[in-house]
Amino acid sequence: MNTKAVYAACLFAALNICTLSARAEATVKPETYTYGTHLDIKKVISMKQDATPTCGIINAQLTYLDSQGDTKVLDYRKFADNCHDDN
Repeated sequence: MNTKAVYAACLFAALNICTLSARAEATVKPETYTYGTHLDIKKVISMKQDATPTCGIINAQLTYLDSQGDTKVLDYRKFADNCHDDN
């Protein structure tokens, strides 16, 4: 087997794995964080937040794996990243 065929097979396998994980994330219902919510985070998969040019409170979302290996999504609110010097 030539190396181009091996590279193509590896690329195809990697793309299939990424597609399956993206489909799994799309089917998970987000939970909204409230004070006291028990967080069982083993590995963070992704973090998203609203884009804003000003300092303030924004919406954010955390996608993670829990200790059982299940994908979970958590919606929460946070200060924008550009609030460094503001009180």
